[in-house]
Amino acid sequence: MKTMKYWLTCAAMLLLAQFALAQDAIEITRGSDRATPIAVVPFGWQGGAPLAEDLAEITGNNLRNSGMFTPFDRANMLSHPTRAEEIFPRDWKMLGVEYVLAGEVTSTGAGYQAQYHLYNVAREQVLLSRTVSGSESQLRDMAHKISDEVFEHITGIKGAFSTKLLYVAAERFSADNTRYTLQRSDYDGARAVTLLQSREPILTPSYAPDGQRIAYVSFESRRPEIFVHYIQTGRRERITSFEGLNGAPAWSPDGKRLAFVLSRDGNPEIYVMDLASKQMRRVTNHYGIDTEPAWLDDNTLVFTSDRGGRPQIYKQGLNNGNTERLTFVGNYNANAKLSVDGRTMVMVHRQDGYRNFHIATQDLERGNLKVLTETSLDESPTVAPNGTMLIYATRQQGRGVLMLVSTNGRARSEIPTKFTDLRVPSWSPYLP
Repeated sequence: MKTMKYWLTCAAMLLLAQFALAQDAIEITRGSDRATPIAVVPFGWQGGAPLAEDLAEITGNNLRNSGMFTPFDRANMLSHPTRAEEIFPRDWKMLGVEYVLAGEVTSTGAGYQAQYHLYNVAREQVLLSRTVSGSESQLRDMAHKISDEVFEHITGIKGAFSTKLLYVAAERFSADNTRYTLQRSDYDGARAVTLLQSREPILTPSYAPDGQRIAYVSFESRRPEIFVHYIQTGRRERITSFEGLNGAPAWSPDGKRLAFVLSRDGNPEIYVMDLASKQMRRVTNHYGIDTEPAWLDDNTLVFTSDRGGRPQIYKQGLNNGNTERLTFVGNYNANAKLSVDGRTMVMVHRQDGYRNFHIATQDLERGNLKVLTETSLDESPTVAPNGTMLIYATRQQGRGVLMLVSTNGRARSEIPTKFTDLRVPSWSPYLP
């Protein structure tokens, strides 16, 4: 039997293989249909000092990030209406704009109120006239709410701009002094707050379906252990602390179970724990390395395994134990994440004959695979709850950064942050 040291080394190599040096480029598959032109007009404001946040700019950026809209350059707008009756369709038709979003912010004494109007240029019709309100610290929340409502009304898809993002920031002060912090921010990186800091690595944070708990791996005891962290109170609960690997926690859709990887029996395998009773069962039993579990549904896991010789993605039923390989395109597929509807799988992918690692999506019903990213050291994808956007980690100029890309491939941007090295993002579910 191979030694524990051998298996730990193999597992580490599998998890870190994405960082291999890359030299060649790869063709990116893009959608052929165009994004919808929309004019997000600067919101009116009659106060003395400028508002702390530009609601129209935030809303326009949100809609652009979805890949479904192209905000019209405000510098080329012929007018700046703030009310529905001030929108003249002839002007916007001439500019090729299909929708106009205009609004006005007023002070309520205790905070602010924004009334906005969504106008269909072709129909010459007001589609929405709504009001949102909040304090000065909630101006970004107001903009995200407007974005969600406009996005859903036009596309029929629930907006995900009011969701949150988790990630780990690593700040290196010297060769033997690195501080790791677990950050929680808006989905676009704004308003980051520190939930946890440590001098030892923090890995693979994952949101629970209720959005109030996080699972992650901490090395604070100088070996990997899995914790559940309660966001509101800061309370932490150690879930596993076995010898060897304790890694890759993944929440079940009902939030009552946690899947993870243990090597306590000598080989990295997938286990599932009922969090109420702490009862645990082993799911996989194979001489290959099984890691990176994710839930396809309440009774099915997907995971990465090299049982076929190279890392590929498999699924296994919890009730019947049946295992099926899901990926056949490329010589490396790993770290799968599933859309909420279970139809699309996002993963780290490498094409045959290349050394670059990219983020790709695969339609689980049709088997179609689409490469989304152009960077070359891509890892740790996480998907918005509505499936329209994803965020992943990559390397640029020697530092770790987070990139946002729409799943239709049209929009991409770097997540802005004050930190110099970012890793392992996790997108929240919809929040109350």
